[in-house]
Amino acid sequence: MDKNLIARTSININAPSGKVWNALVNPEAIKQYMFGTIVVSDWYEGSPIVWKGEWQGKPYEDKGVILQFKPGQIIQYSHFSPLSGLPDKSENYHTVTIELSADGNQTHVSLGQDNNANEEEVAHSKKNWGMMLSALKKFLDQ
Repeated sequence: MDKNLIARTSININAPSGKVWNALVNPEAIKQYMFGTIVVSDWYEGSPIVWKGEWQGKPYEDKGVILQFKPGQIIQYSHFSPLSGLPDKSENYHTVTIELSADGNQTHVSLGQDNNANEEEVAHSKKNWGMMLSALKKFLDQ
């Protein structure tokens, strides 16, 4: 894994940053745009975060820790998925960073995920996160 191999994607959403922020931290909203995922966290730095659901017919329970939490600005957390087939060791965790920047009634959302093993994994992560951000945009544009 290489901390410097970062998958990056971003999107502009026609919604104020407060509305986008709420969708990023509200479990009921997250379930609507993030492939039915159930997220459990109290959203404090140092607190655990868990994602539960089913992906491509397989149940999963991913986990991590909230690393940064600045309401309306940035969420950063570690992330480990047992579906990766890798052992649950710190070197197999990704760091996901989601940043918001407001421009009137539009919000720019940028997302990065580090610690990808190779360029193929970067492309795969970028595709998955891009689908999630597109679903978030669609959810908020309703």
